[in-house]
Amino acid sequence: MTYDLIDVKPIAGALGAEIEGIDMSKPLGNQAFKEVHDALMAHQVIFFRDQDITPGEHVAFARHFGGLHVHPYAPSHPEHPEVLILKSSKANRSAANAWHSDVTFQEEPPLGSILLAREVPETGGDTMWANMYDAYETLSAPMKRYLEGMKALNTAGRASFEKAYDNLSKEEQAEIRAGRMSEGGVEHPIVRTHPVTGRKALYVNSIFTQKIVGVSSKESRAILGYLLDHLQKPEFTCRFRWRKGSVAFWDNRCTQHYAVADYGDATREMHRVTVNGDRPF
Repeated sequence: MTYDLIDVKPIAGALGAEIEGIDMSKPLGNQAFKEVHDALMAHQVIFFRDQDITPGEHVAFARHFGGLHVHPYAPSHPEHPEVLILKSSKANRSAANAWHSDVTFQEEPPLGSILLAREVPETGGDTMWANMYDAYETLSAPMKRYLEGMKALNTAGRASFEKAYDNLSKEEQAEIRAGRMSEGGVEHPIVRTHPVTGRKALYVNSIFTQKIVGVSSKESRAILGYLLDHLQKPEFTCRFRWRKGSVAFWDNRCTQHYAVADYGDATREMHRVTVNGDRPF
């Protein structure tokens, strides 16, 4: 694939590329949008350095790619509710240090997210991504046949990283769940088809996926355990070292990510804007 306005430099064999030639503080023209989108489809997660942008500019850039998602209960920017604030320290460590796709407990999980580093530790605090196309394609043929057409139940019950939600009253929690989440969780295909590329991707994760539908609990635990172990293979991953002003834009439909919590007493603050998606098929 060739690009006229941007430079694309892969950072790993499985996925991930750094993009040069984009200033997110300025409007994104049609050709630049096309090239950024093409790079995202080709590399699944793309990275930009030295982006000195305001929350409003962050939101404006994200809007080029679709409607924006407001998280059901995590803290957000007071003037821009689309901007999710992810701040963690030793006293308030995120539980996103587990492989996951974002909010798969919703009927229409996000297309992707655009994450900006506001404050980063001197060392540590990297994020890893894994290629779910590769995770699916390297399954054995019998396992692929077994999983064809099967679904898994996804709920928010295991999500512990939104401490703000835990601090709400029971009435507020009930209101949020009633308005934002399907009662009892949602069923999604274990193998989903990407709506743009047409490729198949493994679509279960360790935070939100509870069980495989239509099989015994014992069988579900065994198969899910195998799949969750399989998708973590280092060969499927890339790892990104953050600097202040770095941005990552990932496709939530074909990747998982893991925030490495190895920065001791230091504080890490990230701002995330998430683009709406559609129902997996």
